[in-house]
Amino acid sequence: MSASLPPLALYVHLPWCVRKCPYCDFNSHEQRGPLPEAAYVDALLEDLDTARDAAQGRGLRSIFIGGGTPSLFSAAAVARLLAGIAARVPLADGAEVTLEANPGTAEAERFRGYRDAGVNRLSLGIQSFDDRQLRRLGRIHDAAQARRAIELAQQSFARINLDLMYALPEQGLADALADVRTALAAGVEHLSFYQLSIESNTVFFSRPPPLPDDELAAAIEEAVHGELAAAGWQRYEVSAWSLPGAECRHNLNYWHFGDYLGIGAGAHAKLSWPARIVREARSRVPADYQRRVLAGDAVAERREVAPADAVFEFMMNALRLPQGFPVALFGERTGQPLSATEPALSQACARGLLERSAERIRPTALGLRFLNELLGLFLPAGDGGAPTDPAR
Repeated sequence: MSASLPPLALYVHLPWCVRKCPYCDFNSHEQRGPLPEAAYVDALLEDLDTARDAAQGRGLRSIFIGGGTPSLFSAAAVARLLAGIAARVPLADGAEVTLEANPGTAEAERFRGYRDAGVNRLSLGIQSFDDRQLRRLGRIHDAAQARRAIELAQQSFARINLDLMYALPEQGLADALADVRTALAAGVEHLSFYQLSIESNTVFFSRPPPLPDDELAAAIEEAVHGELAAAGWQRYEVSAWSLPGAECRHNLNYWHFGDYLGIGAGAHAKLSWPARIVREARSRVPADYQRRVLAGDAVAERREVAPADAVFEFMMNALRLPQGFPVALFGERTGQPLSATEPALSQACARGLLERSAERIRPTALGLRFLNELLGLFLPAGDGGAPTDPAR
């Protein structure tokens, strides 16, 4: 690995939500009674106290507060959290600070409070502008509330992302295009547009809804992508679109195989040292997480990444980007020569899934469409596991 360590980000997990959505496999827990805001923020900051040595002198390029529904927390709690983070690990100039919010918990005063606390980017979980689909997805807001939440957010934030899904239950092509056109008309700078997938340990897994078949889902994806491209938007990651210059810097750090601290119930971390890479995970259950923090041992799992696994993990991230990665970045972030993955690279190119030059390697349009097949070529020998999304 290069002596120069990767950039550093921070992920903070606030795990509570009003109601668990039937498609959601994230670590989220339905709110039952008052939120333990003060105690949980105490635990987060105590956790960071023990984790900050891993920063190795680096400042934070970005902070992402995810969930759950972080907008259930008061602006005062978020302000105390961000002030405590800045007191422990310095923020780089212009650091991006994102908070996820649910339209069902949108309030103008709360949004202003988040802005004043230091949040400079808001991510709204819209999912659809169709009331029928929102009911099917178990969302607590309707389409009118979604539009109103965007308007309220725009009063306080210039940088706004909308999360949306397509290939929804019984969704037709016209329905999906109506959603993307409404999103484009909203006047935001970033869209996360991803296909609904059925994950294990969800209600939809045990009781699958009637989804579009593969042919229709592919047609919807092509139409959605065409609509966004025609409007001047760029697809800079497999599920992320933005206006030029408005990419999410925090997520780009994931895809470039940068480092990130992770605090909060279920949070993950990826940390580089001069000769090794370590991954950590916190306990998923909030009460257990808080107990472990008080006992001085917040990390429930820690493992050193084997060289072959580092190669695969790098590719699993970097090949989500249509522009791929500079060849030099591979060695800088994995500590391995590119020759370590030459057989897989050659096979991917022969199949038309990758294209390469002396300076850059990138997935083709076919490679992006069949991303799991492409990534499977880089799995370490004997590993039959399916690639997973490192942002989850």
